[in-house]
Amino acid sequence: MKVALIGATGFVGQALLEELLARGHDVTALARHPEKLAAHPHLRTVKADAQDAAQVQAAVAGNDAVISAFNAGWSNPDIYRDFMSGTRAIVAGTKAAGVKRYIVIGGAGSLYAPDGTQLVDSPNFPAAIFDGANAARDALNELKQETTLDWTQLSPPVAFHGGGPTERTGRYRVDGDTPLNTGDGVGTISPADLALAVVDELETPKHVGKRFTIAW
Repeated sequence: MKVALIGATGFVGQALLEELLARGHDVTALARHPEKLAAHPHLRTVKADAQDAAQVQAAVAGNDAVISAFNAGWSNPDIYRDFMSGTRAIVAGTKAAGVKRYIVIGGAGSLYAPDGTQLVDSPNFPAAIFDGANAARDALNELKQETTLDWTQLSPPVAFHGGGPTERTGRYRVDGDTPLNTGDGVGTISPADLALAVVDELETPKHVGKRFTIAW
């Protein structure tokens, strides 16, 4: 397939790029700094600002799908505003380009606890990441109203973070809106296996118009 990847130089984006190329897809990578990406015969890099819908439209046109690993930066004091504006620009640009299939990496904060509340609303939710998690939750709520795109959102497990495990096991479990735990506590996964789940969904869609989550 021809796949446009947004955020290819980021933590999740790098793993997605590697998985897509390894499985033979032709990738157009949108990045603010495309020079950070190594050359590959099936990779085309485009310098583009995800906050600009026109730039997104021009870059993703002609692709079969758009995968967004956009992140406004956890240390960004304006992360809520920038996350929402970037997400809206990506959705608008994708629609304007006529690309129907849209897969986005969201957050775990919008998953539901057993009492029916969302994790981001828990009194114990880390304040340092609240604004970003709240933005990801609100972006998902907007996506649920989308009728033009064949969208899917993947919410990573609760313990997924930059300092976690990195190995590719080739396995993962799937659930819908409820976080997956293990006998040792909250679930996690590596970026490589998260990328595996995303590309599996790309190649064999099972969650169109839905959000799903994964963990080992």
